[in-house]
Amino acid sequence: MRLFIALDIDDGIRERISRFVESVRSFSPDARWVNEGSLHITLKFIGEQADGKIEAIQQSLDGISAGAPEIHFRGYGFFPTPRSARVFWVGIKAGPGLPALATAIDLRMPALGISREERAFSPHLTLARLSGGSGSPRWRKGDGPNRTFQRLQEKLSALPEPEFGSMTAREFCLYQSQLSPKGSKYTKLARFPLG
Repeated sequence: MRLFIALDIDDGIRERISRFVESVRSFSPDARWVNEGSLHITLKFIGEQADGKIEAIQQSLDGISAGAPEIHFRGYGFFPTPRSARVFWVGIKAGPGLPALATAIDLRMPALGISREERAFSPHLTLARLSGGSGSPRWRKGDGPNRTFQRLQEKLSALPEPEFGSMTAREFCLYQSQLSPKGSKYTKLARFPLG
């Protein structure tokens, strides 16, 4: 079972992002655009785990006590670089509570046989990926200049920075991700309160 831990986003923010995507999608028609219903802020990607491990993961996450972070959604960017873009994303600004939550989750994983993150937490919402490409923000072998997002970048550079709103995260969730040719399907397996 493929698992990850994430924050869901408020419906109003989801709707504003959806309208933004509809207005720019045609500038990168070859990209794989994310279904707005599956937008989330990943706190920890766990990966493939045996079904029997879910209860231990849930028990570990139950013990996390954290405040409810205020999160602002604005701007955009490209991973790993604009010239070699594989991922188009919306920016997230938050106080120290959000990275502290991601760290608290990450610190509990080695006891479950799940590796810790090698890089600092970098919150974002993925809107589109290069077809067949990874969603990882890191530079990968084979990355190089591509034109998938070039026209989109040109159009966006002439517009003001988009602002999508703010929310207070009241819970984080353990999700199952099921991959298919039509895109990933996410199922909430457990919820954990914040605040």
